[in-house]
Amino acid sequence: MMRDEESEMMKDLTEGKASSVLWRFSIPMFVSVIFQQLYNIADSAIAGKFAGESALAAVGASYPITMIFMAVAVGSNIGCSVVISQLFGAKRYGEMKTAVSTTLLSSAVLAAVLMAAGLLGTDGLLLLLNTPRDVFVDGALYLRIYIGGFLFLFLYNICTGIFTSLGDSRTPLYFLIGSSLSNIVLDYWFVTAFRMGVAGVAWATFLAQGVACVLAFLTLLYRLGKIKTEGRPPLFSGLMLKRVGRIAVPSILQQSFISVGNIFIQWRVNGFGSSVIAGYSAAIKLNTFTITSFTTLGNGLSSFTAQNVGAGKCGRVKEGLRAGIRLAFLIAVPFAVTFFFFGSAMIRLFLPEDAGAGAALSAGATFLRIASPFYFVVSVKLMADGVLRGAGAMRQFMTATFTDLVLRVVLAFAFSAVPALGATGIWLSWPVGWTTATVVSCVFYKSGKWTHGRV
Repeated sequence: MMRDEESEMMKDLTEGKASSVLWRFSIPMFVSVIFQQLYNIADSAIAGKFAGESALAAVGASYPITMIFMAVAVGSNIGCSVVISQLFGAKRYGEMKTAVSTTLLSSAVLAAVLMAAGLLGTDGLLLLLNTPRDVFVDGALYLRIYIGGFLFLFLYNICTGIFTSLGDSRTPLYFLIGSSLSNIVLDYWFVTAFRMGVAGVAWATFLAQGVACVLAFLTLLYRLGKIKTEGRPPLFSGLMLKRVGRIAVPSILQQSFISVGNIFIQWRVNGFGSSVIAGYSAAIKLNTFTITSFTTLGNGLSSFTAQNVGAGKCGRVKEGLRAGIRLAFLIAVPFAVTFFFFGSAMIRLFLPEDAGAGAALSAGATFLRIASPFYFVVSVKLMADGVLRGAGAMRQFMTATFTDLVLRVVLAFAFSAVPALGATGIWLSWPVGWTTATVVSCVFYKSGKWTHGRV
């Protein structure tokens, strides 16, 4: 049983008008991602503006590696979210608490192992990326500090995933606002006042994420303590870990393969020199802002789907998908218009004043002009994926994702090998991969097999 005060934060998504419930739940998640991406963009923008184009390239060169670590955190987040949402929707609170504690304990061990491996392998990873010598040292420094704070990043993502599983999308928003604003302030302070360069950017993220993690963890423990259950649920269950792992392991693999694919693309980008790396670094941060917005809405739809599948209300999921696509299109419009018509101005935010018309500006602006019209296409894919994932249809979800990934990697190499295209060929791989994978996701959704998915 839940008392009234905690029920105000933890919402049952199986009751009420589907579109209204989903929008009220998802909009705080979207606002959260705005703040999250603002400090990601601030890392690159402050590095480029105040530490130079080489610093921006160093942060960009290490970006795909940081995304591998993030992929494990996000995959684990997805695994626990689906199981916890379904248990919460089914009102099985004791099992839900065991799922939470099992996930937290397992995640802490996994994060520690990955952190140790990452610190030992930093130089080797950058060498595999074909990182230019002029940005290698700064890239390695940034990466080591980032990996040193991975435990905070991992557990913070797990905590926010659990909050959203319980229908609470506001608490993660509050933490992200505080974390993002403090990160931006620390970025500027460390780089401009203390002249710490890329190290200052990395330490700002480390500190802001660490504080947010501790606060989120303590708040989660407090909230869970107020949910009454019969007896004391076990803190760890091998059976529950297996249930979470059924969703988490494919999700981790899916997210990791995406990151590995991005590493191949980064390797190809690195072959065009530090200016193109800098332009790509700026553009990919802006593009990631957009895609993460859609992905976050998809995560909200996953929680909505999981709760309703757990409650046996699959009809509401179809209404939720239509509402999710409408919301995604509303969000796609400003991104697409801004990046297509004002892409050069957006890239200039990341570059020193003397680089206004250089190769970096041209590369970044071209990427945005090519990718931005297809935001409406990829948003449909990510909404359909949200339903597949929330229903536990991981085979179909992964197939659609790998279709996009494999096409983008293969075509990035094939197109960029054409002398007349060069680096522009890499950018052209995005819309082809997105469009094909969207068709695949929609076919899987229309098949209706996801309606039988229970964790």
